[in-house]
Amino acid sequence: MKKFLLAGAVGFLILSCSKKENTEVPGMPSGTSAVSEPAKANLSGDQIIETLDCSGCHAVNERMIGPSYKEIAEKYSDKDIEMLASKIIEGGSGVWGGVPMAAHPQVSKEDAKKMVEYILSQKK
Repeated sequence: MKKFLLAGAVGFLILSCSKKENTEVPGMPSGTSAVSEPAKANLSGDQIIETLDCSGCHAVNERMIGPSYKEIAEKYSDKDIEMLASKIIEGGSGVWGGVPMAAHPQVSKEDAKKMVEYILSQKK
């Protein structure tokens, strides 16, 4: 029974951790995909996060499937920006528990750094 539940949880995470398609972002023309690369160039880190699936596992103030942004900000500093940006793009596991973070290969290194800078700005 436990194996079945674990398999179901992993399947849910895999399905829920994919980019959102055709998500509208305030300030962008209607019908523009929120994840298009040219449009992202003008977005801040928190706006980029809103175009992705991050909120399925993370919140600013509370732990969900993954750590809160405040928890991440408390653990890391500006010297970790490159490493954290790589984890967003490549995925990761083992730091915050047994549930792995899905890779987000569609995110550019520049955008991942903007996301990390926003997350680190949540430090108390």
